[in-house]
Amino acid sequence: MEQLLHYVWRHKLLPLGELKATDGRSVEVIDPGLHNRNAGPDFFNAKVRIGGTLWVGNVELHLRSVDWYQHGHDRDPRYNNVVLHVVSIADTDVQTEEGYYLPQLVLQVPPHIKEHYEELLRCEQYPPCYHIIPNLSQLMVHSWMAALQTERLEQKTEAIRERVERSNGSWEDAYFQTLARNYGFGINGDAFEQWAQTVPLSAVGKHRDDLFQVEAIFMGQAGLLDEASIPERYRADALSEGYFTRLRNEYLYLQHKFQLQPISYVVWRFLRLRPQNFPHIRLSQLANLYYERRASLSALIECETVDDLRKLLDSHVTPYWETHYMFGLESPKNSKKLSISSTNLLIINTAIPMLFAVGRHRQKEELCDRAFDLLEQMKAERNHIITMWQECGLPVKTAGDSQALIQLKREYCDRKDCLRCRFGYEYLRASR
Repeated sequence: MEQLLHYVWRHKLLPLGELKATDGRSVEVIDPGLHNRNAGPDFFNAKVRIGGTLWVGNVELHLRSVDWYQHGHDRDPRYNNVVLHVVSIADTDVQTEEGYYLPQLVLQVPPHIKEHYEELLRCEQYPPCYHIIPNLSQLMVHSWMAALQTERLEQKTEAIRERVERSNGSWEDAYFQTLARNYGFGINGDAFEQWAQTVPLSAVGKHRDDLFQVEAIFMGQAGLLDEASIPERYRADALSEGYFTRLRNEYLYLQHKFQLQPISYVVWRFLRLRPQNFPHIRLSQLANLYYERRASLSALIECETVDDLRKLLDSHVTPYWETHYMFGLESPKNSKKLSISSTNLLIINTAIPMLFAVGRHRQKEELCDRAFDLLEQMKAERNHIITMWQECGLPVKTAGDSQALIQLKREYCDRKDCLRCRFGYEYLRASR
């Protein structure tokens, strides 16, 4: 039933009458926010007007108010920026970790929505036009997917340009931030980009020949050399091993030398994350990549084939992390190299868009053409979006195909923007 409550909130299927919080204040839902399927609040960046005051923040939904405490949100600083608690049954007041009492909205799911819930879920599984896709001409499908592929690269180029502007025109810094973001592999992408923005490459470059110092800066700037970042059950082991203490002492010296300001460790997500994807492992891999001078834009531009890119981006951890997942948490000895699938994702989401963006900036069409060629040389990604389109009857062979279909799902289907979609046009024409 909580899933249904999420559905009603996400699509603003709200009662027609005035909404009121449990304390009597009026509630107006302007934007329900972005649905979060990972750890943290259920909806990000929602806009709600409560008692005449506009609030922008996160929203958490539960069947009962008491679930807030049962799930430990009152002890989790990630829930401090929740502005509204939506429930089916309000059976207690709720408090954040900072001690703030949250306004609560009791949301009753309309009966007719309950009746059609299963039907609505089935309709959401595929786009409404799915049944005409097998009958579309190959020429039309190919031309639309080619346009979507270009659109996706242009969209990523714009994100890279914004990073260049934030970095005072430095394309080197923008590349490092793009690479770091994609080392988060979705769940920790925002945290990695936030971290990369605090890493002064000009300062790190002065210690580039010392891998220990590079790792100290990387871990320290991530907030992971704060003793409080180590779970209590591992803390004693971490401190007795000595590596954490040595890294922290080295970082404190470098922090003072370069006036560094780390991010907070609370931004990192661990829930439902495989240990090999823990931030500690990814940061050690990035430190090795930087130390070996394989994280530079010039090295990327020199790559002409997929194999060149795989060799460039392939990375491993430093010795301590071969036997640990986080400080104090041991693991079987393993080099913890990036998997082939992870390296492929870095090529698709970092290397190729960066080549395209630099090509656009420098007006070098050969770099843009190389980006398209590389996409066609790589196999398609494997995820739930690609599986959905394959089940609808679309052929997905290359990374160019999969990137096009991810763009279609996120920018057209999810936004219900069928009037701008060529498949939507065919669907409407066939329905006349």
